[in-house]
Amino acid sequence: MSVCINPQCSNPENQDTSLFCQSCGSELLLDGRYRVLKELGGGGFGKTYEVLDSNPQKSQTNQPIYKVLKVLLHNHPKYVELFEREVNVLSRLKHPGIPKVEPDAHFTFFVKNSDKPLYCLVMEKIEGLNLSQYISQRGKCISQKMAIQWLMQLLRILEEIHHHNFFHRDIKPSNIMLRSTGQLVLIDFGTAREVTETYLSKQSSGGVTGLFSAGYSPIEQLNGQAVPQSDFFALGRTLVYLLTGKHPSELYDSHVDRLNWREGVPNLSPEFGDVVDQIMARLPNQRPSSAQVVLNQLENVYHNLYGSDSFLDTFSVNLDSENTDDMPTRIAPPNNPLPLPPKPKSFAFSGTQPAIDPNFVEKCQTELADLIGPMASLICQKTVKKNPSISPTDLVKALASKIPDPQKAEDFKQKLLS
Repeated sequence: MSVCINPQCSNPENQDTSLFCQSCGSELLLDGRYRVLKELGGGGFGKTYEVLDSNPQKSQTNQPIYKVLKVLLHNHPKYVELFEREVNVLSRLKHPGIPKVEPDAHFTFFVKNSDKPLYCLVMEKIEGLNLSQYISQRGKCISQKMAIQWLMQLLRILEEIHHHNFFHRDIKPSNIMLRSTGQLVLIDFGTAREVTETYLSKQSSGGVTGLFSAGYSPIEQLNGQAVPQSDFFALGRTLVYLLTGKHPSELYDSHVDRLNWREGVPNLSPEFGDVVDQIMARLPNQRPSSAQVVLNQLENVYHNLYGSDSFLDTFSVNLDSENTDDMPTRIAPPNNPLPLPPKPKSFAFSGTQPAIDPNFVEKCQTELADLIGPMASLICQKTVKKNPSISPTDLVKALASKIPDPQKAEDFKQKLLS
């Protein structure tokens, strides 16, 4: 079936071989490549559809490529601004925890006999459930261990967003998707903002619109004064929902201006509870200054609760290019409370300097990262730390064993040992 996206079409369903709608005459092959298969949902000013990307140049296999199409139905300037902002943000961010958008994936479409454009954006289809749906179907809350692991995943995503001077402004369970692989994906970037001098000027003069999701957004956001730390607050409230199964408003005590959530989590670690409370502190300057600060705290908590070996389980996902880009590029020693500098380009050894040449290890890390993503740094550091006198040949063989594709593993060894 091929669906017409004309909002006024009386009968939008068509045969999947048709090029024009049988009812209204609008084109069905959008931008020359996208065929709409079904409607997925609708909001206040737009609709989302599942589409089939028929561009043969994009498909490396014979498998069909399904994506999501977002269509803006109302051309109010504010709606257009939010829509174009989402296009801008998603086209600049590259992370497995953020939906992929190709540079040419946004366009305008005119239905038959209309001069008003429909703004369209095509993005990666995230197969899975949002976290509200997940908790509902699961029938119970997540464990503390899973909560720490998920929080670390989400902080890595925020680290990437904040690193590019953006912040999301609408983090909540329904805006976080869970893939079947266990990877979390933050969606709906229509409210995201870039921190620029213009934004700061508008903010100081009260010219920024206050966007608010009750129970999850901090008070400064209601007043149009959102900052990157506002994302931490919303993330903390989201964790409370995942741990208790209750909307944050159900746990709020207005007499003391506090969320009474801890008693609703069995066997809650006080250390972990303190981290969650800190990221959702009332005032922005009471929250952590960066995602990495929180990550370091969580690494310590995880190590103390589950041990150093279990700590690595926090990052255990499939070693493929789609799921490993959010892996840590460094790892803080469990007892080191100080934040580390972001994303070092060179390999740093912990403790005693190993016998192997650090420059060779750095070269191995760089080559490995091209194949499995930033997880390469963690694997290199762990391998060398356990075997400080390892030979270059044994190191390469050990690292090659972490590459899922046998041919790529062999090429890796040949490149470094030839």
